[in-house]
Amino acid sequence: MKSDVEIAHDAKMMDMDSVAEIAGIPSEYCELYGKNKAKVGLGLLDELRNRPDGKLILVTAITPTPAGEGKTTTTIGLGDALRRIGRRAVIALREPSLGPVFGVKGGAAGGGYSQVVPMEEINLHFTGDFHAVGAADNLLAAMIDNHIYQGNELNIDPAAITWRRCVDMNDRQLRHITSISNGPGGFSRGDGFEITVASELMAILCLSSSIRELKERIARIIVAVTFDGRPVTAGDLKAQGAMAALLKEAVNPNLVQTLEHTPVLIHGGPFANIAHGCNSLSATRLALKLGDFAVTEAGFGADLGAEKFIDIKCRIGGLRPSAAVVVATVRALKMHGGAAKSELGVENIDALRRGMANLLRHLSNIRDVFGLPAVAAINRFPTDTADELELVKAACEKNGVCAVVSDVWAHGGAGGVELAEKVVELCGGEPPEPGFAYDVNDGVAVKLETLVRRVYRGSGVDFSAEAERDINRIEKLGLGGLPVCVAKTPYSFSDDRNLIGAPEGFTVHFNSVRVSAGAGFIVALAGNIMTMPGLPKHPAAERIDIDDNGVITGVC
Repeated sequence: MKSDVEIAHDAKMMDMDSVAEIAGIPSEYCELYGKNKAKVGLGLLDELRNRPDGKLILVTAITPTPAGEGKTTTTIGLGDALRRIGRRAVIALREPSLGPVFGVKGGAAGGGYSQVVPMEEINLHFTGDFHAVGAADNLLAAMIDNHIYQGNELNIDPAAITWRRCVDMNDRQLRHITSISNGPGGFSRGDGFEITVASELMAILCLSSSIRELKERIARIIVAVTFDGRPVTAGDLKAQGAMAALLKEAVNPNLVQTLEHTPVLIHGGPFANIAHGCNSLSATRLALKLGDFAVTEAGFGADLGAEKFIDIKCRIGGLRPSAAVVVATVRALKMHGGAAKSELGVENIDALRRGMANLLRHLSNIRDVFGLPAVAAINRFPTDTADELELVKAACEKNGVCAVVSDVWAHGGAGGVELAEKVVELCGGEPPEPGFAYDVNDGVAVKLETLVRRVYRGSGVDFSAEAERDINRIEKLGLGGLPVCVAKTPYSFSDDRNLIGAPEGFTVHFNSVRVSAGAGFIVALAGNIMTMPGLPKHPAAERIDIDDNGVITGVC
């Protein structure tokens, strides 16, 4: 069987003018980036403002395991399958980060015959959006330090600078650094880098639908505190104009295609275990205007990506999803049931039955907490047995949810037709009002405890002394009414990655809480989560190469 890379290399890509025509994008709004990529001007959203929205489909998944779930592959295959049954579909995805591409996870462009292309370019530099975010982020950091060096007119306390530099790479050496100024009034302070996809500026890019909104959000970023306790913003430093200028192109969604030429808008890439985990609001809105069905995904399991999609993105953007798809694999469910990785290719009904609790928990949250009709998509592997697939389907149906086998990796859109038909069936009538996990007007601590109890099914929360001080400071600033964004391990409902399956009765420990005033949410860091990942012992970068003809291999 051909590898993902071989399949992508064999692809006959359609020229971008034709892809734009399929999507219904007028040529004046489509700016080519080479032969196989394009930018779509945000002015198109204004032109289409009176066109009715299509149906919004959210693709999410069970709690991830090393066995893989195939959420992006399913999203792409579902878009292709909807077109095969005569529905105009447009897909909206996040951009891959170089951190996981060169680290442990690999790329994020799908797999098999359910891919977006050009796969290597999408997974590497693409159109440079992430580099622009990094440059703008680091410009603000430089302006903060320069302001202090030049006399500190704003009275910034160097020990209370909260803005961190960023780079789109897993580099643990940059987690903690010492920043030293040797000039007049020189100072040294503890500092560090975040990965670009964890930065507030990435979230701001993904929640801004115009240059004006982008500048307004940037101006609200709180970067430091003065010696007398007042917040200092990027607007106080007059940084918003220059930062927005660096993001002039990055604010526009990117257009590519699937192997079956379905239009795909790929834009923005916040991590769901650290940030809010969704592609840009502008790309989703554009997909809704261009397609009868807009298929999008949210990162990691439904406790992270889907929760933040609804509680943050839908709340801020006024979106109303029509249905959700929860992706699972037999292999991953067996791992949640205690099977070892070496045993995943062998039938194990007992482990699968135990692991089903994880899928059923996520389906319950989608239906009972967030109020969305859902279908379970079983992403088929060649080693899955008929008995295992039947067990998953029967357990879902016993709990009032249809489960469909998806074979899009091996067969592209043709392998997702049954799933597409079920999604269309679920989307009959008006979209339901989204249910939110908590009342946004509650106090910060109350919102976090409600989220832990309702979605994670824990017994309560514990706040460090630092987190309690953070919450008190945020509420004194009048910002306690913002949505909350929990940064925690993606590998468990809890903050302990070793508690797999569907644990209950645990306590989530919050170490610190910070406000992203520009993005418009509060970030609460739980457990040992870090905003700058490291590389594994054998990073994927060791397998990536380029030959004399410029052909890249090893990106997958």
